[in-house]
Amino acid sequence: MDTLLSISRAIDALNEAVGRLVSWLTLFMVLVGVYNAVTRKLSQTIGVDLSSNTYIELQWYMFALVFMWGAAYTFKHNAHVRVDIIYARLSERGKAWVDTLGIIFFMLPFTAIVFWTAWPIVQDSWAIHEMSPDPGGLPRYPIKAALLVAFALLFLQGVSELIKRIALLRGYEAAVAAGEEEPSL
Repeated sequence: MDTLLSISRAIDALNEAVGRLVSWLTLFMVLVGVYNAVTRKLSQTIGVDLSSNTYIELQWYMFALVFMWGAAYTFKHNAHVRVDIIYARLSERGKAWVDTLGIIFFMLPFTAIVFWTAWPIVQDSWAIHEMSPDPGGLPRYPIKAALLVAFALLFLQGVSELIKRIALLRGYEAAVAAGEEEPSL
């Protein structure tokens, strides 16, 4: 179990680093959004187009990265949306059982299916170096590849959370809590 908990901590560290890195994209996304809004209004005022599809798509790409790559970080911190009418009233062991079953039967299969079905789409996009149909638009193949990264990170975080829940169910509460900044259960 100690080896599995070490693997879990490594996955957690990876997703923590990715989450912190991606959080900075929010600032850049806002700055690009401000630029887009200001240049659009300024363009209307002076009659010269100062905006560009490049910046509009760049803002969209950053939003996509924040959302997709932040999903595993959000899951790690138990900050995802949860309908917890019953869950909130469960004991820690009860929550661990619900989480374990949910991860095994829903989360891991879902992430694997999305990864599997997205793979050929991403592969085709890379093969043709797919570009935006808009003038001045960005390449589409890198952002499509980001989808694979997102679901790989989410799958790994699911494995990490599963390891932690099983460890809790087997009586390793202290080992699990020691590896987390904030226990997610």
